[in-house]
Amino acid sequence: MSESVSPIGIVDELKQSYLDYAMSVIVSRALPDVRDGFKPVHRRVMYAMHVLSNDYNKPYKKSARVVGDVIGKYHPHGDSAVYDAIVRMAQDFSLRYPMVDGQGNFGSIDDDPPAAMRYTEVRMTKLTHQMLADLDKDTVDWEDNYDGSERMPSVMPARIPNLLVNGATGIAVGMATNMAPHNLTEVINACLAYAQNPQVSAEELMSHISGPDFPTGGIIYGRAGILDAYRTGKGRLHIRGRYHIEPMSDTGVNRDRERIVFTEVPYQANKAKLIERIAELVRDKKIEGISEIRDESDKDGMRIAIDLRRGETAEVIVNNLFLQTPLESSFSINMVALDNGQPKVLTLRQLIAAFVRHRQEVVTRRTIYELNKARVRGHLLEGLTVALANIDEIIATIKASANRGLARESLLNNTWGSGSVVAMLTAAGSQSVRPDFIEGEDPKAPFGLIDDETGGEQRYRLSLEQVNAILDMQLHRLTGLEQDKLTEEYQDLLREIAHLESILGDFDKLMTIISNEMIEIRDNFGDERRTDIIDSRTDFNREDLIPEQTVVMTVSRTGYAKTQPIDDYVAQKRGGKGKSATAMKEDDVIDHLVVTSTHATVLCFTDSGRVFSLRGFEVPIASRGARGRPLVNLIGLNGDETVTTILPIPKTIEDVSAKGNISLTDDESLEDTNEAEPPFVFFATANGTVKRVELKQFANIRSNGLIAVGLEDGDKLVSARITNGSQEVMLFASSGKAIRFDENDARAMGRTAKGVRGMRLADDEFIKSLVVIEDDVREILIACENGFGKRTFIDEFNTQNRGGGGVIAIKTSERNGALVRATKVEPEDDIILISDKGTLVRTPVEHVASSGRNTQGVTLIRLSKDEKLVAMARVENEENADELIDAMREDGTFEVDDQEQQDINKVAEESATADVNDTIDMANDYSLDDDSADNDQ
Repeated sequence: MSESVSPIGIVDELKQSYLDYAMSVIVSRALPDVRDGFKPVHRRVMYAMHVLSNDYNKPYKKSARVVGDVIGKYHPHGDSAVYDAIVRMAQDFSLRYPMVDGQGNFGSIDDDPPAAMRYTEVRMTKLTHQMLADLDKDTVDWEDNYDGSERMPSVMPARIPNLLVNGATGIAVGMATNMAPHNLTEVINACLAYAQNPQVSAEELMSHISGPDFPTGGIIYGRAGILDAYRTGKGRLHIRGRYHIEPMSDTGVNRDRERIVFTEVPYQANKAKLIERIAELVRDKKIEGISEIRDESDKDGMRIAIDLRRGETAEVIVNNLFLQTPLESSFSINMVALDNGQPKVLTLRQLIAAFVRHRQEVVTRRTIYELNKARVRGHLLEGLTVALANIDEIIATIKASANRGLARESLLNNTWGSGSVVAMLTAAGSQSVRPDFIEGEDPKAPFGLIDDETGGEQRYRLSLEQVNAILDMQLHRLTGLEQDKLTEEYQDLLREIAHLESILGDFDKLMTIISNEMIEIRDNFGDERRTDIIDSRTDFNREDLIPEQTVVMTVSRTGYAKTQPIDDYVAQKRGGKGKSATAMKEDDVIDHLVVTSTHATVLCFTDSGRVFSLRGFEVPIASRGARGRPLVNLIGLNGDETVTTILPIPKTIEDVSAKGNISLTDDESLEDTNEAEPPFVFFATANGTVKRVELKQFANIRSNGLIAVGLEDGDKLVSARITNGSQEVMLFASSGKAIRFDENDARAMGRTAKGVRGMRLADDEFIKSLVVIEDDVREILIACENGFGKRTFIDEFNTQNRGGGGVIAIKTSERNGALVRATKVEPEDDIILISDKGTLVRTPVEHVASSGRNTQGVTLIRLSKDEKLVAMARVENEENADELIDAMREDGTFEVDDQEQQDINKVAEESATADVNDTIDMANDYSLDDDSADNDQ
């Protein structure tokens, strides 16, 4: 084996080669420098444009020329990488403050590609010149290009904290950076705060920088991610597009319709793909309620118009758009940059400190450069002054020389009269006007003033630079006026040197200069924020994505649950045949029916005394013909456990009970509730036991339920109601009896307690309904299993102690059947009735005649011979729907002949003016069905 070849392990070679490659990518390509915020390609583009004098106030130059210079002189990579960098620096939707002023097609926010480099033209922006200011004053280090034929700056002087202002994105090997852009005014203010007090805390800096400021605007939701990023260097932001809602038209077909208009989208979102995504969701019916989507963007700004159908809730659709489209997106901040050539994760304070340190170095080096330049000029002025003082001798020496070289040698070898130079140097005092280095100087024979060997006037030995300046001097400089100008210029130089030396000797003065330059940048280029920040962010839950509406919730005996919009049921005359509410399995019946909201909480109490919690939207909305979803899939029921009571919790009570507070009535304020009772849940069991528990004990219900009431063997829970602690309650038994007593007769107990006796029952009696009396409700509506019922004033039931046997509320004759339900009503209310066959009817309460306690009532719903009424619910304060009998005939849901309709209308008109007894008698005269025992009115 040749001695020039040495064997090495392949593992070691791969390891070393990969490390070299990784470091090359990290340092030379992918990561920005913390000082100027540029990656190498951007820095080289800026320098190439500077060399080409491609300034903001000069004509544009072809992009291809700039790219050619960059790849030919400085950047050893392909032209596409360089042009892509130029394009991004020219896009006002990519950079908060563009570094390149482009002319032509440089792409769009729709991800349209830019035109080829041969078609576009570029020049630097005015702000870019501040990045290169003082580049020619030895303010930064320089390095060789890839082949050593050119020199280029290793970093820009950068008067602007570009890394924070414009951000950066890069993927290296084993690490990446993703820094958000910020507002220039805010960043400069933070830098000024650090310059004034280097011990400033991160929190104080954050009082100046409120957060990222993206070029596309938008709204940042939540400050937590911002604080994490500024304190640790890593954080996650959530950005939403900005929108407003406007009416489509005040008249015509678009009346009462709304339009959602997005004027800003999250940073780096593709507008065209965003619109396609919305259209796809609408097509797949994942978002409903949108009729049309248009892109109305133009030169004046962005405008995405989304037209909604009539009656749609705009905020709900907006929430769905945020959840399912890039209209809400996240931005992960990872503040990695090169600090002294090493990749580091930097905090906000470290980034600002690095920039201020860089400015300190730049201004210091600039001051040293200007000081040296002033000293060199002063040195030349001394030589010119000596030449004027010895002008005849110098001219004679030059004339006697054969060429310039000999003249230079003669001038260098002689000493000359000092003239006024002594006075000039005396004026300089302790200030050194002498350059630190003078070419060709011999320590044994220094340039400048020297003592005369004879003890006469001091002589002056000229340096090479001074001699060259004398040889280049024009004849008009020999005038007396020019002598005065030299003296004046020398005095100016002395003052400049004194100022520059004071800067180098006084750190506070240095920081004042840095601060003043930053203030000038802020005043000339600062602008207002584009991105707003909302302090807190709440994740969307299902409630935000579902419009709130009133629904009818039904649960069948076999455990199928569903909801239907209340508008599915138009109000009918009492005695109507109704609609089919649900498709029933054979031998199945409807057990529970409540009117609630999709956003309300529903408590489900089981026969075993347990309670489960459901939100209205968790029960699926289904058509009238659908059976619904098994309840066991929604709550954790045991095999033999059934739901016996469904209790909707009003939103106001739901909010305060979770905090342990109380509900407020319409005329109460928070100040009025200091001594009020908390809300309670009042329970009644089939065997007549009652119990009262504070509602807040049910604020947090586990998925497997809680014990709501302890039950005796053979007993089961029948009903539960909300009370305010000072109301009266009524219990209704299957025999038609009822008892009224104060709820405080049953003291408040814990959840697992068994309760006390509420009503004394016979062996064949069971409690069927529990009613809580309200001050503004005066009547009770009672329904029996055969479809009959009545309204009775509450005042007809006297208050008594709990535990009594009660009084007759309705006659449970063979015609009526057993009592099924009782509920409090007002004349403006509607009631919904449902049978064990799934038939449902909604009828106004005012169509049901009022009668005394000891009466049988009138027909509420017409039932077939083998059909029984099983449920009734009150619809509060709903406007009475117009009678749509003709439309219902076409639908087949309400079938009566013309004579029957006339009888209904006649009875309704007469009952409106008749008293209670006359109404009962009148009912006996009308029968719409010869085969029935109905007494309709």
